[in-house]
Amino acid sequence: MSDRGTAVVTGASSGIGAATARLFAAQGFEVICAARRADRVEALAAEIGGRALACDVTADADVAALAEAVGPRLDVLVNNAGGAFGQEPVSAADTDAWQQMYAVNVIGTEKVTRALLPALVAARGAIVFVTSVAADGPYEGGAGYCGAKAAERMIAGTLRLEFFDQPVRITEICPGMVHTEEFSLTRYGGDQERADAVYTGVPNPLTAQDVAEAITWMATRPAHVNIDRLTIRPVAQPAQHKVFRGSYA
Repeated sequence: MSDRGTAVVTGASSGIGAATARLFAAQGFEVICAARRADRVEALAAEIGGRALACDVTADADVAALAEAVGPRLDVLVNNAGGAFGQEPVSAADTDAWQQMYAVNVIGTEKVTRALLPALVAARGAIVFVTSVAADGPYEGGAGYCGAKAAERMIAGTLRLEFFDQPVRITEICPGMVHTEEFSLTRYGGDQERADAVYTGVPNPLTAQDVAEAITWMATRPAHVNIDRLTIRPVAQPAQHKVFRGSYA
């Protein structure tokens, strides 16, 4: 075990998860990199001196294996596994995509959190739920994703109340527009042109590194400090529905 303890990052194969794993390792944590794509997390773990675990957060056996790999103590859990799938209006909703979003963002997050709570309590640890500004309110085409992220937010808030007498910090970070290599590409089923259009003309959307820095800051506050919820956006996105596209004079 490292000097700072152990951190688990789910969805660590790319984007915010991979950047977060790298930063925790740089700060002296032993990082367990968990994601479905074994080759990616193995390469990341080798790079940062961490441990890799192929883990589908919706699969009971995989979550049990993660808990076994963690052992009796865990200092930080970053619930980052998730994603958006599709952006159809309610009148044409793809319910399979909705079920997938709820399975990963909500049910999978709950499974992992429940499995690792004893180790987090033992270490007086911290949990960071990576939700989204999509949890703040609806937008056209976002009913499924907004609903899933709002439900994930309720897990964090409810757990904080239920664990009021336990020394575990339960935090939530809500990123706005983040330009990563896969989020929008996944949402639009691999349509690169449509994915790129999300960021067209936007001066300096957030990067995965920006969000990772906020996550590591939240998780490493003094033991008596809880960052209940932190919203992080680019300057060009003052609200979920309003984005500046152009250049600043």
